[in-house]
Amino acid sequence: MRFDEAYSGKVFIASRPDWEEADAILYGMPMDWTVSYRPGSRFGPARIREVSIGLEEYSPYLDRELEEVHFFDAGDIPLPFGNPQKSLDMIEEYVDSILDKGKFPLGMGGEHLVSWPVIKAMYKKYPDLAIIHMDAHTDLRVDYEGEPLSHSTPIRKAAELIGPGNVYSFGIRSGMKEEFEWAKENGMHISKFEVLEPLKAVLPKLAGRPVYVTIDIDVLDPAHAPGTGTVDAGGITSKELLASIHEIARSDVNVVGGDLVEVAPVYDHSEQTANTASKLIREMLLGWVK
Repeated sequence: MRFDEAYSGKVFIASRPDWEEADAILYGMPMDWTVSYRPGSRFGPARIREVSIGLEEYSPYLDRELEEVHFFDAGDIPLPFGNPQKSLDMIEEYVDSILDKGKFPLGMGGEHLVSWPVIKAMYKKYPDLAIIHMDAHTDLRVDYEGEPLSHSTPIRKAAELIGPGNVYSFGIRSGMKEEFEWAKENGMHISKFEVLEPLKAVLPKLAGRPVYVTIDIDVLDPAHAPGTGTVDAGGITSKELLASIHEIARSDVNVVGGDLVEVAPVYDHSEQTANTASKLIREMLLGWVK
């Protein structure tokens, strides 16, 4: 599947019908082959699109409307069920094709491992890449019970690729002691529990640099996002996450891509999580696509 192929199902509200005029490509990565607790995030991208119909196209936070952003919803990458390595290879190739056309990639997961091939593609284009990572979990394991392809490993893989000092994690409240020790010993930035205030302190250090932003929906407290595979108490509010997205938008960093992952609609019959994710995607589009 090429990014310029039209999607046959529902699209995110205000998506342009023609990819050629788009500055940004919205795409789904429906994979949950390696999750260690509850599957279901492969259904996240489709549901985020479906509930977007309930959104206003105008953001009172940013005073912009979606019609001001030229983006094309290319649908989901048709990933082979149960085959992690082939799926990751397909995602990397897909994002390569987006970047080759000079367009902004914004992905929807899927489990967090899907961010790894995207970061590989981004690093090929931007060798000075930095990563902003918002999550409940460190995701710094080398493997999960002997399996290196796991949703608990993408940030470790990314840190080893671009250098731990170029990775900035926020909202972290869960992980093995060894993960926190590895981050400290190798100069990786981890802000425990909070996002907005430590993010404000870091952003000036990243001014002018290409930055990729990856957000796991479980950075939110389960009260705000119960529909995810690995819920973890003590998270931030949706208000703080929105403010963090806006803080990045108003900063001098050069956001070159992003993703929102781990929305699992089956665990949230109220659809609170999918609706929150849809609003977050709107704000990411309006704030980060210039």
